[in-house]
Amino acid sequence: MTAEVCFSSLPPFPAHYRSSGVLLHVTSLPSPYGIGDLGPTALRWIDRLHDSGQSWWQLLPLGPTGYGNSPYQPLSSFAGNELLISPDWLIEDGLLKASDCEATWDSASWVDFDKVIAFKRRLMATALKNFRGGANPKLKGTFEQFCIDHAHWLDDYAMFRAIKDAHDGAYYLHWPAELVERQPEALAAAKRMLAPEIEETRFIQFILFRQAARLKEHASKKGVRIIGDLPFFVSPDSSDVWANPELFLLDDRRHPRFVGGVPPDYFSADGQLWGNPVYDWEEHQRTGYRWFINRLRAVLEFVDSVRLDHFRGFAAAWYVPAGETTAKVGEWTPGPDADLFRAIEADLGALPFLAEDLGTITPDVYALRDKFHLPGSRVLQFAFDGESHNPYLPENYTPNTVVYTGTHDNATSREWFDELPADSRKTVRWYLNAPTIESPDISWALIRLAWESQAALSIVPLQDILNLGKEARMNVPGKADGNWAWRCTDDTFSSPYWERLLDMTEHAKRLGGEA
Repeated sequence: MTAEVCFSSLPPFPAHYRSSGVLLHVTSLPSPYGIGDLGPTALRWIDRLHDSGQSWWQLLPLGPTGYGNSPYQPLSSFAGNELLISPDWLIEDGLLKASDCEATWDSASWVDFDKVIAFKRRLMATALKNFRGGANPKLKGTFEQFCIDHAHWLDDYAMFRAIKDAHDGAYYLHWPAELVERQPEALAAAKRMLAPEIEETRFIQFILFRQAARLKEHASKKGVRIIGDLPFFVSPDSSDVWANPELFLLDDRRHPRFVGGVPPDYFSADGQLWGNPVYDWEEHQRTGYRWFINRLRAVLEFVDSVRLDHFRGFAAAWYVPAGETTAKVGEWTPGPDADLFRAIEADLGALPFLAEDLGTITPDVYALRDKFHLPGSRVLQFAFDGESHNPYLPENYTPNTVVYTGTHDNATSREWFDELPADSRKTVRWYLNAPTIESPDISWALIRLAWESQAALSIVPLQDILNLGKEARMNVPGKADGNWAWRCTDDTFSSPYWERLLDMTEHAKRLGGEA
């Protein structure tokens, strides 16, 4: 089931290209099952984008979430998040009955992750039992082929998940030493003992990739392209590190010697200490970057293009010695630079990437981005410091740019404006030539600014289209709990704001990627 990757009409953008889209994670879609999924509502969402003139749907990472339910801390860089599986399509496949999927949810606008995880695990156990019992036998051969095609990551991931569950979800470094070190005898014994659980993980990934392919095909027919998101680092508690310790800077006990983060910035006076292990780029280079290229190929089975999160890390990343309590102490350490991108281009034949070049950016980062003609990112909420040379002001964009009103890490535009100091609000009003504008109108003022800019692609979070406030924020960087849970509701699809967005898109000549 390995999909062929097609790169027509993808970044870098051709001259005079103009298009637009919406940022919304799959989990934020409405559904009767407590969380958004890849099923019928996602098809309706794509139809909604198409009908309002939008050509792009941008997602957050789609990997299986671990700590804090963060999509940026996945348990694998290759696997998908089983919570995104559509029960409706399992019913359609004859693997579940409607009665299997009945549940009561406390809120339609918030994900109760604990309850959803238990619910989806129960459903998948039932679906696998029915599959083993002969339900939909046509899937048997396809499942077996999927396991063969994806064995290079699936075998390790399935083993990792089975062992992790057998140890009550413990961080893998807390497992018995023989399993941490992957001693052959211990792995062989675990494989025998946990065979049913290993098969279940393989089956879950098969269903997930199958549903994702169906969604991607529908989007393609509607002229909507999907932007995925690749975290720069991997999670410390992941099959990536467990199965490939030689690719990371670890000590002799397999603990990270350094962890990733960023120095003090817009979001935090202490910087951001992410805690992710960092790469041994010399070892990656020795292997021709095969693991990293395979990682990209796995993501591209779900999406058409990829936002490279923390792009500056490819030039240099902030390495913090393990044990530090903040990211104030660290060192910029060189990354793979152009060598990696040449290897990717030689393998994939193209570089369908958007560069997230936000934060502390130095000339070498821009040079790497421009060497491969990758679109950079700009966020309007960062534009209004009163300085004419601010790179986030629209007049300072180059056409090969993606502009956002805000991202998943920002406040909604309405919340942002409400919380600005009086002097900063005055600067925004002056720039917009709207001396009396207040927070109820700021979201659409910023959307118009983004849409009328010379950026090739303009993206707006759904929260700004709906003119929502702090209740709809997706993530607060540095806050450990309570993130990633916001959802829209069914009435979103009939909102009058969509007609307004269509009119604005048409006026800005962004319909369907106009040249």
